Amino acid sequence: MANAKMPFCLLAFFCLLLQLFSIFHIGNAELEMNYYRESCPRAEEIIRQQVETLYYKHGNTAVSWLRNLFHDCVVKSCDASLLLETARGVESEQKSTRSFGMRNFKYVKVIKDALEKECPSTVSCADIVALSARDGIVMLKGPKIDMVKTGRRDSRGSYLSDVETLVPNHNDSLSSVLSNFNSMGIDVEATVALLGAHSVGRVHCVNLVHRLYPTIDPTLDPDYALYLKNRCPSPNPDPNAVLYSRNDRETPMVVDNMYYKNIMAHKGLLVIDDELASDPRTAPFVAKMAADNGYFHEQFSRGVRLLSETNPLTVIDI
Repeated sequence: MANAKMPFCLLAFFCLLLQLFSIFHIGNAELEMNYYRESCPRAEEIIRQQVETLYYKHGNTAVSWLRNLFHDCVVKSCDASLLLETARGVESEQKSTRSFGMRNFKYVKVIKDALEKECPSTVSCADIVALSARDGIVMLKGPKIDMVKTGRRDSRGSYLSDVETLVPNHNDSLSSVLSNFNSMGIDVEATVALLGAHSVGRVHCVNLVHRLYPTIDPTLDPDYALYLKNRCPSPNPDPNAVLYSRNDRETPMVVDNMYYKNIMAHKGLLVIDDELASDPRTAPFVAKMAADNGYFHEQFSRGVRLLSETNPLTVIDI
């Protein structure tokens, strides 16, 4: 584990070091509801207010909060290591190709600054990642997720080399993704629901042109494939041009079950989308979520809770 800097969490980190002379361990035993009820009673309210304010100024921040949670928690732990910046020759996880397209990290500092005014050196960035995702989902008209526990601590280390292994790639197989989620204690049904976050996502052309050129993937709906070729007119797109296609053209900023309806109609962007709708391990869940948005929201909420409790640091590493 390598050290890197986290400018807007560094002060909080060192203050907590002085307060917590204890050994390091990983586990979710110490996560609890309303962890800051005495040390910072308004912490969750402040985060929610900031998420709402930022959403009305920069709508795509809500999508970023959701993606931050996924990228943070699947790499070792829900510990805010994703937010660490490159320093002293140690590269940030944000430099990984798997982090391509991620943005709005600067607005995490806005939330942190608001908390520091209320309760200096108290609320961890790891909890900001978890709670901002919860509240961002509401702004995206998704479910209001209760029972999101807090009490996470922040990592001092960056795990860039692990990102390439642990964060799914655009062409990973369904079996690989299911295996990775299972290793985190997330079952198949919850995994299918979490992939529904793609309803507010987009895929850059560099990650989908292999399905369009030199020949169109026969599993794609032909008309949809032509639409995608219009979005991605070159087999060698310029990454700096940021050409992309949205997963959901009808409700692109809503966490709903349109993703499942689309992949059942062979209108998914990635190979895993097609596999998800056809594989016997996942197809029944896809069909049920496509038919029942309430069921999808229920399972999505459960999946987010499971993801947010993945191996959190609950005692500072000193």
